[in-house]
Amino acid sequence: MSKWTKNSWENFTVKHIPEYKDKDALKKALKKIEKFPPLVFAGECNILKEKLASAVEGKAFLIQGGDCAESFKEFNANSIRDTFRVILQMSAIFTAKMKVPVIKVGRIAGQFAKPRSSDFETVNDKTLPSYFGDSINSIEFSEQKREPNPSRLLRAYSQSASTLNLIRSFAQGGFANLRKVNSWNMGFVKATPEGKKYEKIANQINEYLDFIEAIGVNISSVDYLNSVDFYTSHEALHLPFESALTRTDSISGKTFATSSHMVWIGDRTRFVDSAHVEYCSGINNPIGIKCGPSLDPKELIKIIDKINPDNEPGKISLIFRYGKNKVRKYLPGLIDEITKNGKKVLWVSDPMHGNTIKSSSGLKTRDFSSLLNETSEAIKILKDKGCHLGGIHLEMTGQNVTECTGGIYKLSDEDLNSRYHTHCDPRLNANQALELSFNIAEELQG
Repeated sequence: MSKWTKNSWENFTVKHIPEYKDKDALKKALKKIEKFPPLVFAGECNILKEKLASAVEGKAFLIQGGDCAESFKEFNANSIRDTFRVILQMSAIFTAKMKVPVIKVGRIAGQFAKPRSSDFETVNDKTLPSYFGDSINSIEFSEQKREPNPSRLLRAYSQSASTLNLIRSFAQGGFANLRKVNSWNMGFVKATPEGKKYEKIANQINEYLDFIEAIGVNISSVDYLNSVDFYTSHEALHLPFESALTRTDSISGKTFATSSHMVWIGDRTRFVDSAHVEYCSGINNPIGIKCGPSLDPKELIKIIDKINPDNEPGKISLIFRYGKNKVRKYLPGLIDEITKNGKKVLWVSDPMHGNTIKSSSGLKTRDFSSLLNETSEAIKILKDKGCHLGGIHLEMTGQNVTECTGGIYKLSDEDLNSRYHTHCDPRLNANQALELSFNIAEELQG
């Protein structure tokens, strides 16, 4: 076996990484990024891995959520705050129902690059490169804008750093104080049934805090009541960018991707000879592996052995994405293979990707009932196999968008054009994310 380096992936099969015409400009951009400070730190990644190991044992639960693809255009403090706030609300729901800590991981501060089913897109007889995410090219359909541009990688780094800075301020600067649990309820959510249910949980939390203070505990001095640990994640797709932000920890001597606390390998780049698998085999971050209908469970065992040869709990999260009509067909066999080989993994449901459909208006959408049905079915399958669901992975936003149909307000195809803002795939809005959280938490509780 050849020795792993941060660039050894170049000797393996590469997919879904764009071809840059200006190679010199790409090299210059990557050399700049190599000199930039890390976005995250080794110690944070190790703590996250420990928490995920607790979830493997059923002692914690993972919520991983955020934008399908972050954009430069919609980058603003309110959007970041609202996504952070919804994840806090979801966490409060799961903790109240399941009585376990919730691990909060955002698809944020780095989720810019997207794999596409086709390298090219044709509109009105004109064919141009597909949109691969804002770190690569623009969603605007013009020859100049669709050309992969290395300078966008520098902007992606800058936006990620700014986003992380704001998130850390929210997480540690008082916004996440449990005394403010009521204020996390956003205006357009408050009047909804989900908002009312959430308020009941928030009021219960405040009653508990009143009791703790009444018996003499100064809750302002208790760190975990005044702040939260919040982690970031994204698909490790653009390997040149990931390599440029790969660092060796000065304390442990181990190597980490410092672009994010957790990275995942997508369904399209998950195979034995994959450059993405090779890259992830040498970093010590927690790794997610997307599992879809095309997956061969026996091949997955080889991939897990390469990435996690010591079978370390918390290292591997299997994020399965089959769709409501296929989860019963594929998930049991995957569980059997993992169990037979004794692999310590975290089972995470991604009900979004397998349930994407085209609406009558031509827009991509996802129906709320399909998302809930797939996750409910997965909970039953895992339980029957002696396992448990350890987390959910959602494409969602804190904004009041209309991109997914269904839910308690029964959004229809006709409603989609009202506030359809995604740059790529449809996202749950805050109401739908909370409704899904209540349903899943109650099913896990029951």
